[in-house]
Amino acid sequence: MAQQQTSENYKGTNRLVFGIVFGVLTFWLFAQSMVNIVPAIQKDIGISSDLLNIAISLTALFSGIFIVVAGGMADKFGRMKLTYIGFILSIIGSLLIVLSHGAALLIIGRIVQGLSAACIMPATLSLMKTYFDGKDRQRALSYWSIGSWGGSGFCSFIGGAIATYMGWRWIFIISIIVALLGMLLIKGTPESKVIQTANESKGRFDIGGLLTFIIAMVCLNLVITRGSTFGWTSLTTIIMTLVFLVSAFLFFRIELRQANGFIDFSLFKNKAYSGATLSNFLLNAAAGTLVVANTYVQVGRGFTSFQSGLLTLGYVICVLAMIRVGEKLLQKIGARKPMIFGSLITAIGIAMMALTFLPDVLYIIFVFIGYALFGLGLGVYATPSTDTAVSNSPEDKVGVASGIYKMASSLGGSFGVAISATVYGVIAASGNVEIAAMVGLLTNVAFCVLSFLAVVFMTPRTQKVAQKLQANE
Repeated sequence: MAQQQTSENYKGTNRLVFGIVFGVLTFWLFAQSMVNIVPAIQKDIGISSDLLNIAISLTALFSGIFIVVAGGMADKFGRMKLTYIGFILSIIGSLLIVLSHGAALLIIGRIVQGLSAACIMPATLSLMKTYFDGKDRQRALSYWSIGSWGGSGFCSFIGGAIATYMGWRWIFIISIIVALLGMLLIKGTPESKVIQTANESKGRFDIGGLLTFIIAMVCLNLVITRGSTFGWTSLTTIIMTLVFLVSAFLFFRIELRQANGFIDFSLFKNKAYSGATLSNFLLNAAAGTLVVANTYVQVGRGFTSFQSGLLTLGYVICVLAMIRVGEKLLQKIGARKPMIFGSLITAIGIAMMALTFLPDVLYIIFVFIGYALFGLGLGVYATPSTDTAVSNSPEDKVGVASGIYKMASSLGGSFGVAISATVYGVIAASGNVEIAAMVGLLTNVAFCVLSFLAVVFMTPRTQKVAQKLQANE
């Protein structure tokens, strides 16, 4: 049986927490800021919209694909080591983007940023479980969630503001500075990893599972994002769909037959973990709201990128304020109810933004309130969901389990954005942007409703008791 190797006397500090948050911000704030600076990049380096859309989606896609691998590597080789590697990759990726004057460096930089996030997210979650206990762990996870959910909220506003007043490249220069500060803050933290048995250490890496997973995810992403361009019934789309189906079939066949699979499906035997991971995937898919709403108010209502970013301030404020509230609710009533309420409130907020038939002033008011409810719901949901996933993971598989949970975040966001943008684009091509925005936003409402159902049917009521016991440790 594998055992944890840690420093017995070390307890997590605020310095470690803030260093980890800085690492999380390099992805959720800075890397994701590209969703609101498309015109600025196109004007500066002359890249086509097709290539730019691919570059935007690559970071979340590569993060989602490799995050489980990185989580397993963190358990095996050291969580601090993988966190440092993630910081270094973040700096390299941002530097490549700063230096880019065409598609090549931009795309490579976005891929490297995705690999950076894949290293940082599961490794830092594992460190928080290892070096914090009880209420201290829940507090640390709250700050982690502030970096993640808060960063995703700030990305539209910060990206638009920096691009407008400083130039879009400064987004990634600041990201490099934040990464360096994060590395400085976590310096001195003892290493944490799993001591494996002889049989476990001899297990071969699941190359077949990884390759089939990559092929399946890339083909699915291309079908969603480029299907309308290729033609939904074109030979290219049909071939990619068939490749996705065959690859997905082979992936599941390989994984279910291997002891050391790319994804450890035994983790999903825990109902609480499964519910948290699935609902997390679905609620992150609602990230498509930012793309559709930002695009619509700029195209349909004449807003600038900075003005559209200002509309998200209510979201930012509420998500940051409510994450700590979600932590307190977790400690008082358990995880299940905050996750349910969070999903429903998020759905209501997005539904308000979908009322595109309203006149200008009234619609803008609804959008601002809708964004605030969007942030409020996500803030209530974030810490209870993350704590449920981490707390229900075996000690020797925390890295892998955290990796799968955050893979759900990245892939949910990647495919949610792709689906929403495709729905909006296909309908907008007919000339009716109001209907396009309404349907695109209602698609995100559907994701929230499905997240709510996942929590209701998969997160046990007994979780409340478990959380109370943990809070009193």
